[in-house]
Amino acid sequence: MSLTKSALDLSRQDWESWCASHGAKAFVAGQIQQWVFGKGVLAPERFSNVPPALREKLAAEFLWNLPEVDTRLPSSDASEKILWKTREGFFAESVLMPSESRVTLCVSSQVGCRMACTFCQTGRMGLTRNLTRGEILAQILMANARLQELAGEGNEARKVTNVVFMGMGEPLDNYEEVVEACRVMIDERFFGLSKHRVTVSTSGLVPEIERLGKDLPVALAISLHSADDAQRSEMMPVNRRYPLEELKKVLLAYPAHTRHGITFEYVMIDGKNDSIAHAKKLVKFVHGLKAKVNLIPLNPHPGSGMESTDAERMRAFQKYLSDRSIPAPVRYSRGQDVSAACGQLAAKREGELEMAPRLVALARRREYLAAKNSQG
Repeated sequence: MSLTKSALDLSRQDWESWCASHGAKAFVAGQIQQWVFGKGVLAPERFSNVPPALREKLAAEFLWNLPEVDTRLPSSDASEKILWKTREGFFAESVLMPSESRVTLCVSSQVGCRMACTFCQTGRMGLTRNLTRGEILAQILMANARLQELAGEGNEARKVTNVVFMGMGEPLDNYEEVVEACRVMIDERFFGLSKHRVTVSTSGLVPEIERLGKDLPVALAISLHSADDAQRSEMMPVNRRYPLEELKKVLLAYPAHTRHGITFEYVMIDGKNDSIAHAKKLVKFVHGLKAKVNLIPLNPHPGSGMESTDAERMRAFQKYLSDRSIPAPVRYSRGQDVSAACGQLAAKREGELEMAPRLVALARRREYLAAKNSQG
């Protein structure tokens, strides 16, 4: 029998149906999920409160392994990029970012991305496919396992406390899988994260933002980068479909319960979007919203032809916002030295960090095809 279904992809309803088909009570479904997502145990034989006969069926009918880790690249700032493979050999990335008060994990939601934002390496790769909810959740399990490994056997390890959907892909372009993964993250029986500690970042898919506000209002971050329609459309093609007026309308209705409301990500690009005139348009756009603006110095990548705003110009931009009561911290991305920072994720190994993203994407594609051919 060829196993094709990952146990991590099943929902509570899926497990209840499976249990019913095997003569088990519905509550066993929750016990199975608690072993996996609550305790990080992926060996059915260890599910001690599940009947032995059922454990055998679980082992026989589902795949229980985590994705294969291809490469770990530690950064000088104590973050770590994890390059991992999907079951069929595609590549995606996660970034583990421990700090004194929290452990943040940046997760991917797609292999590649089709948004084609000009300042982002991932957008230059194109979209290969969506990740499943199980592959999204597996990134937390892999990160927690890595934290245990770093702590050493027998020592109590830290666990992921915050998840940000700021890795490869546009999360709301993979809406169903992302939302179902978020449900597991915030369930107190499983990962038990607060809604405020799960942040979904989007380039501005208006209908999906509206749906998210009704279905599961986790923390929301908007990749804005310009408050000028013409310029934003040039930088981010999504703006041609959902211009700023439509975006603001849906944001005004979003139930943002965090201390700062909605977070706006604003990459500062030298000579592009960093003048006081741009700051004035940004102030006008966020007026009426409970908002914070993260100013992010551009993380250049090969072939981009863009540089980050200099420190003096950035301070002036920041002061203009803060003088108008808009929190505007400068966020220096972690993992820049291993191509793990904001806008840099492109499935790169060590030795490929200076390669153009399309060349890396072609290299990964060739590897995938070679592996597929070798399997017959």
